[in-house]
Amino acid sequence: MKHAAAPPRKTGRPLSFDRGAVLERAMHAFWQSGYETTSISDLTTAMGVTTPSLYSAFGDKKGLFLEALRLYAGDRNDLREAFAKASSAKIAVRDMMVGAAMRFTDVSTPKGCLLASAAASGSKGASDIRDAIAAEREAVRLIIVDRIEADVRCGDLPSNTDPNVLANVAIATIQGMSVLARDGLERPAIIAVADASIECWPVVVSI
Repeated sequence: MKHAAAPPRKTGRPLSFDRGAVLERAMHAFWQSGYETTSISDLTTAMGVTTPSLYSAFGDKKGLFLEALRLYAGDRNDLREAFAKASSAKIAVRDMMVGAAMRFTDVSTPKGCLLASAAASGSKGASDIRDAIAAEREAVRLIIVDRIEADVRCGDLPSNTDPNVLANVAIATIQGMSVLARDGLERPAIIAVADASIECWPVVVSI
């Protein structure tokens, strides 16, 4: 007795939109309003897609945000390479801060930092979102620490320099710069904050 042939396996419908483009629009929506206060309706409107299409492409709101976060943060290897190529840790951190100031005040994007605005989520359900943001900041902090340690080893920074303290100051300064940008502070004033922070770095005293 012959068995009935199995029905052909259905394949998923191809996306009818540019996934990268709609992800960028979602990133801007989260960047503007944060994670919790950005609704699915807000996202579909910003992205120009239907709710079923959003869920089909990204799983759910949380999955969409985590992809948007990765897009915003960029490739960590690029930052690590920039720090390795810089003439000193101090210059590398200053360049990173100026780049942040430029991004926080760009007229084509929301003001401030996506990480800062999204981290304001307060509910228990958003704890893994806060954890993802904290992990991203920690990854950047460790890149800074590694470069400071290298400068200490080669004598470009004093031997009693605490790499963790300097890296923490850099991260805290950048987050503060984000708040100032959201408040409307102009770009030159924000860069001046970065420069003031950098001036606090220790120097090697020649005898």
